[in-house]
Amino acid sequence: QVQLVESGGGLVQPGGSLRLSCAVSGLILSQFDMSWYRQAPGKERELVATVVASGNMTNYADSVKGRFTISRDNAKNTVYLQMNSLKPEDTAVYYCHWQVSPVRAAWGQGTLVIVSS
Repeated sequence: QVQLVESGGGLVQPGGSLRLSCAVSGLILSQFDMSWYRQAPGKERELVATVVASGNMTNYADSVKGRFTISRDNAKNTVYLQMNSLKPEDTAVYYCHWQVSPVRAAWGQGTLVIVSS
């Protein structure tokens, strides 16, 4: 059974930084692309960033390009999201996501990020 456990969320002031972690179990992480999504209050869940299995290619939502960095440590079965220059509009629950087909997918429980002064 695939399990994803996020951590690292919290309250941060605008302009601050946080690093989210996603601990992955139940699969060989090095074989799969991984993503981070977020869902703000009253909004739909949106894709934030994706990293390919090898870690050498990434993709970002326009709203976070240049501020967020997704990375992975396959040896530690962990995916990261480094978030810098945080803005109030980054406030959301952040989710780690794995999917290879519509029926082979998993979400973490989410970690809450609040950007506020």
